[in-house]
Amino acid sequence: MTLQVERPPSSQEPKPHTVPHQRKWTDYFTFCTDHKVIGIQYLVTSFMFSFIGGAMAEVMRTELATPNPDVVQPEFYNQLMTLHGTIMLFLWIIPAGAAFANYLIPLMIGAEDMAFPRLNAVAFWMIPPGGLLLIVSLLIDAPQAGWTSYPPLSLVSGQWGEELWILSILTLGTSSILGGLNFLVTIWKMRMPDMDVYSMPLFCWSMLATALLVLIGTPVLAAALILLSFDLLAGTSFFNPAGGGDPIVYQHMFWFYSHPAVYIMVLPFFGVISEVLPVHARKPIFGYRAIAYSSLAIAFLGLIVWAHHMFTSGTPGWLRMFFMATTMIIAVPTGIKIFGWCATLWGGKINLNTPMLFGIGFISSFLIGGLTGVMVASVPFDIHVHDTYFIVGHFHYVLFGGGILGLYSGVYHWFPKMSGRMYNETLGKIHFALTFIGINLTFLPMHPLGMQGMNRRVALYDPKFQFLNILCTIGAYITAVSVLPFVVNMVWSVFKGKPAGRNPWRALTMEWQTTSPPAIENFDEEPILWAGPYDYGIDTQMLDEDQSVDELLAQASAEVN
Repeated sequence: MTLQVERPPSSQEPKPHTVPHQRKWTDYFTFCTDHKVIGIQYLVTSFMFSFIGGAMAEVMRTELATPNPDVVQPEFYNQLMTLHGTIMLFLWIIPAGAAFANYLIPLMIGAEDMAFPRLNAVAFWMIPPGGLLLIVSLLIDAPQAGWTSYPPLSLVSGQWGEELWILSILTLGTSSILGGLNFLVTIWKMRMPDMDVYSMPLFCWSMLATALLVLIGTPVLAAALILLSFDLLAGTSFFNPAGGGDPIVYQHMFWFYSHPAVYIMVLPFFGVISEVLPVHARKPIFGYRAIAYSSLAIAFLGLIVWAHHMFTSGTPGWLRMFFMATTMIIAVPTGIKIFGWCATLWGGKINLNTPMLFGIGFISSFLIGGLTGVMVASVPFDIHVHDTYFIVGHFHYVLFGGGILGLYSGVYHWFPKMSGRMYNETLGKIHFALTFIGINLTFLPMHPLGMQGMNRRVALYDPKFQFLNILCTIGAYITAVSVLPFVVNMVWSVFKGKPAGRNPWRALTMEWQTTSPPAIENFDEEPILWAGPYDYGIDTQMLDEDQSVDELLAQASAEVN
């Protein structure tokens, strides 16, 4: 990619400069079709649910500080475990990825809105009722079968709790499908005329792959849950072994969606990191096309690895070998991304601000989750650690390291664009330090716990595991405390932060060409594709450090006109 100044088509003369229009604060509580409002609605709602799910995790970790169930009753522990997993996956990580996609995709491709604005608003407004169904179930008969809801356990552990859980997941899944369809059409059809697919930011590539996974995988989960609901309410026996049904079929259908769902959760944040690192290292992204294609490769391979979750479910040996091989192969495109990010940092002019710290923390944490993922892809090792705390540590490194650290990196990176103000850097670094220490102290000891045989999903354990569990609990408390400087920083900075200006990071992607926060129509002037999204340092004359991006845009616009 080289720096270039493209003349817009003659039919699209630049719009006259106007004073940007901004939304009222009340718009954020209404059915608004502006993609930026919907993006903020997604982001704030997902964080509110995360505080609820996080509080549940703290209660569970407090219980696990001692070997005996002496803080909460085992039945309530099972309910907390089920709701914690469901909330954090379906109401935090996935909606948070949709938040960035809603806010950024039209801005990054030079569009005024999403392809289907009303559908976009409908997709968001399905999230709050879906989440409330889960919360309300605590007052009635909360589900206890875990976030996987395996039959026959889910068929005997409480009918109405399971029904509420199924109804909630179906609502959230429908929202996800509507959102995925919108992202796909918007990226493919609404790019500005001069932007080909290889001029798109890598975040758009990652959302393209995510949308494909959502559209292919989610209907299969919906079918499994509808059949499970028939078993619960109508007495059918699709999955009930007492009536001749096969619960293993449910596992196949569940994991056909739920393993790709891991990539639905982390692929958006792969895209976020691909945007953050080049900007704050002042270097072009290394291997643009390799990183872009690796997102599609992860999406494809993610659809053919589901049965590695079922090595202990009577899977035939030859089938185990197939899924072991495909699961290990998926490490290749993931490794391409990690090598690309490391090569981008190598020799860069790195600014260790908060987005970059979370970005580097993301790479290191996800690397641990990825390497342990290769270990559990191996059939003999997986059989040894199946249903132990090794698995809990592994997927928390993947989802917290690969999802949440990426989420925080993106929040700090685009906070100036969303709010028009800068955040407090000191509070941001305190937030990072506490989070990084907390998650490693929480999840690292879980690996030796699992290797030694501590089962997951139970409140009672052998006293010999208590020391490592105390470390995990202390780490969980530190992680909880880390949220305080984040919340204070965000709230204070929205009202009192230093004005950010149009482009405080001197970034090159399209969203930084407009005002902060953007006007209702996104761009008060026709956006110009004046450079590749990662052309940092390629043309030293054009990218003189003493020259602001606003000046470069003015220069490019003058050349065009």
